[in-house]
Amino acid sequence: MYNKLLTLVLLLLSVFGAKAQELTLPQLSQYLADNPFVMSPTYAGIGDHVKIRINGLTQWVGIKDAPDTQSLAADMRLGEKSGVGILLYNDSNGETKQRGARLSFAHHLTIDRYDDEFLSFGLSYNFNQFRIDIENFSIIDPSVTDDRATTNHNFDVGLLYRKDKFYISANASNIIDKDLSKFNPIFEPNRLRNYYAYTGYRYKRSKNSNLEIEPSVFFQLFESDGRSVTDLNVKFRWYDFEDYYYAGVTYRFLNDQIGDPLYIAPIVGLKKSNFYFGYSYQVILNEILGYSTGTHVVTLGLDLFQGVSNCRCTY
Repeated sequence: MYNKLLTLVLLLLSVFGAKAQELTLPQLSQYLADNPFVMSPTYAGIGDHVKIRINGLTQWVGIKDAPDTQSLAADMRLGEKSGVGILLYNDSNGETKQRGARLSFAHHLTIDRYDDEFLSFGLSYNFNQFRIDIENFSIIDPSVTDDRATTNHNFDVGLLYRKDKFYISANASNIIDKDLSKFNPIFEPNRLRNYYAYTGYRYKRSKNSNLEIEPSVFFQLFESDGRSVTDLNVKFRWYDFEDYYYAGVTYRFLNDQIGDPLYIAPIVGLKKSNFYFGYSYQVILNEILGYSTGTHVVTLGLDLFQGVSNCRCTY
């Protein structure tokens, strides 16, 4: 009985709740895998190498047709003060499918080179193809008689301020209203704009210490329905010259339910030479807990073609 009820709920979410995918890459804890570019275009080109990250995200383990996402992100420096990047993703949620690309450009200005104070501007062009596939529907909705698909174009903008080990980023995503001509506008809001901020500090007790502590906060607000979420994060890095290992935890909650988290996720990872690995398991703490214990997030990466810049703004 419960399995049938859950299947019906997931199906209704797939047909009427396409907005859950938001015509964009689902933003969970991928950015914590030392990959903030997946969250904001302002990070494009920060680093002395071509950074490549492959991410796999499997939500609600144990539930059939639960959301599943794969992404490939790469960014690199362009000249001395700019950067470019690309993000490709494929996302499925039951019988709703979407794939897309994000092309990004960032420019980094030096405010004070002695204090390592920088200001970065970022812009992304987003391309998304979204489709409802009714081929495998076990329960037929009379209002949906054929596969429906739409293509949307959009933009993200962002601003990043850095001073020494402190950083704060503010962003607006999907700033153009989406095309609803092939869907029912009664059920589908056409505003996908969401706003988010990310801030943190990388603390070392002394310059010679091999331990670094990085507390950070991520906040996201969705304009369509006013809901918002916050992540409270902390990471501990242990350095071995240029290599490092890390462990930490993230705590996500709806902002009107601070004491009732959506999930708590331990995170671990390492960087060894040019290879990167990160893993997180998000332990679900809401109603889905009775059907699934959590979500896997795996990140693999390579840092290639190291080249030192003459401008510290891209360090």
